[in-house]
Amino acid sequence: MSEKTEKKKKKEARVYSYYKIEEDKLVRLRPFCERCGPGYFMADHGDRYTCGHCGFTRYKRKEGNKTA
Repeated sequence: MSEKTEKKKKKEARVYSYYKIEEDKLVRLRPFCERCGPGYFMADHGDRYTCGHCGFTRYKRKEGNKTA
């Protein structure tokens, strides 16, 4: 018969690391997903933000590039 394998423990979301306290105010460091709504933070990939739930991607604007 087969041996039982141990299940890998899932890492917990460290939601407290997505916030910062500045002068008695709570500031979000990452935006919420525009499609999924509040509670779904977007991952920071350097030049873009991506939602892991729905796959929505929002690109960051470069300061030199301005579109009308």
